Amino acid sequence: MKKYNVAIMGATGAVGNCFLKILEERKFPIKNIRLLASERSKRKKLKFAGKLHKVEVLTHDSFGGIDIVLASAGASRSLEFLPSAVKAGAVSVDNSSAFRMEKRVPLVVPEVNPHRIREHKGIIANPNCSTIQMVVALWPLHKAAGIKRIVVTTFQSVSGAGQKKVNELREQSKVFLAGKKVKPVEFPYQIAFNLIPQIDVFLDNAYTKEEMKMVNETRKIMESPSMQVNATCVRVPVFYAHSESVNIETEKHLTPDEARRILAKAPGVRIVDDPCRKLYPMPIDGEGRDDTLVGRIRQDESVANGLSMWIVSDNIRKGAALNAVQIAERLIAHSG
Repeated sequence: MKKYNVAIMGATGAVGNCFLKILEERKFPIKNIRLLASERSKRKKLKFAGKLHKVEVLTHDSFGGIDIVLASAGASRSLEFLPSAVKAGAVSVDNSSAFRMEKRVPLVVPEVNPHRIREHKGIIANPNCSTIQMVVALWPLHKAAGIKRIVVTTFQSVSGAGQKKVNELREQSKVFLAGKKVKPVEFPYQIAFNLIPQIDVFLDNAYTKEEMKMVNETRKIMESPSMQVNATCVRVPVFYAHSESVNIETEKHLTPDEARRILAKAPGVRIVDDPCRKLYPMPIDGEGRDDTLVGRIRQDESVANGLSMWIVSDNIRKGAALNAVQIAERLIAHSG
């Protein structure tokens, strides 16, 4: 089997560490691995495949001899450095928002649109974590009945905003439970025992940038530019795994039982839906899992062809690292 030289850009972050774990778990055919991060991480070492590897400082010269780059260092770093990776002959799978909406850059969820991988010009974009888990669940239903409209409210864990936000929730919880006044540092408001109905900045249309990511990315991935999508994104005091309340309206009528049968056969989906036994997806069940969990599937009685459901997925695994590694696996399968 051919082996590949792989670089991890943003190797010391939460997604970077998850890249290493998943590459090892899935036995990705790696010849050499190069760990790249900012200047402040240059003395660190990370373990991969039983060996410690030095972290190198990311520069424009970091990509010589590299076949595949898995990038999770933020949009500004991707914009600055990935063109150098392309110039060096590497193919990059980018977890940032930098290239997602560029026409010439495929935006890929392997369970939905793997054929787009072949169209890359050196960069393949990984979608937003909230978009990934939603389209994994909705794509099989769209193929079966044609989705006209999606209304989604997300309940997004703090890990989606980075390790500092995880630390802040932990510390705020201790302070609050000790009966002391919480002083937010990383969040604009207290996040412990609270909800913040804003993720990213507000745009001129009064939606946040995160909400419009879900709208635009869903249309691009599902190749339905006229699909009606409405999103509300909320940060919640959960450490890992995002949850979503999703309502769809379809062209063709689908019963909840039909939807369950379709989703039970869908790749990357696991049905957890038995209300009589109080079984439904929860973030504590989604954390650390590869599958997207779907439950609470029920008829929307307010419209003729409507369904509502509840979707949970680990935002660091499937919502970031795993999806990128799956893209890389498809990429080498095509090239092999």
